Amino acid sequence: MAVIVRRAPAPPPLLTVVGSLMRARRVVQRNMLVYSHSWIVLVSGFFEPLFYLLGIGFGLGSLIGKIDLLPGPAVFEVPFAAFVAPGLLAMSAMNGAIAETIFNVFFKLNYEKTYEGMLATPLGIREIALGELLWSLMRGGLYATAFIAVMLAMGLVFSWWTVLVLPAAILLGAAFSAAGLATTTFLRTVQDFDLPMGLVVMPMFLFSGVFFPIAVYPIVIQAIMQVIPLYRGVHLLRSLTTGVIDLTVLVDVGYLLAFFAVAITIAMRRMETRLIQ
Repeated sequence: MAVIVRRAPAPPPLLTVVGSLMRARRVVQRNMLVYSHSWIVLVSGFFEPLFYLLGIGFGLGSLIGKIDLLPGPAVFEVPFAAFVAPGLLAMSAMNGAIAETIFNVFFKLNYEKTYEGMLATPLGIREIALGELLWSLMRGGLYATAFIAVMLAMGLVFSWWTVLVLPAAILLGAAFSAAGLATTTFLRTVQDFDLPMGLVVMPMFLFSGVFFPIAVYPIVIQAIMQVIPLYRGVHLLRSLTTGVIDLTVLVDVGYLLAFFAVAITIAMRRMETRLIQ
């Protein structure tokens, strides 16, 4: 007599996503508990871009004067500090994402063996990666919120489009969080930090239009700068804070979404490879 085995129907995709998010929140709660005993480390990342703003934005800005944001004969000038501030906001969002997904995740993955313990619970690899991503977004969002408050207090915003700056900063942070997770899975020793930080992060910081308009660079360098993820974020945030909006902001958003999609796909696959082996 044949036995008919019926498989339970798969849960709807929405329920699967909700379930993953509910489990991933445990990773976030764990990180919050850890940082509750070392909160000074969490907030310290906000001060680097603030010092840049005070030292370069206002110090060097007093010598430079104003920056024209419009090409051609039209003129729309803003103080140098207002030009630099959105770039530093983008850097702040990037720093929060990288600090979590490269440095902290590396030690959990290679030395503390934190994730092996998590896998003994109902958490899966994807929930772990998602939890770390959410936590890095919270950290980056904290930095971005504080920096936006500083910009508002100093009068460095000129448009009601500024209400979209925080979501845009979180999108930028998500892109770098996913990229950071993917990068960390390829690092084997502490010395390997020099590769992403020295060959990727630092050049991005210098060649993303944070401090100067890209028009001052040669045409070839300008073309290269426009495909750098941080540049797209700087351009997007600067457009929103100054009100100089055109269709290129859609390019910025589309680029960051595509970058995030590619990076998170690589990160998920690499995390599975590292934790299953």
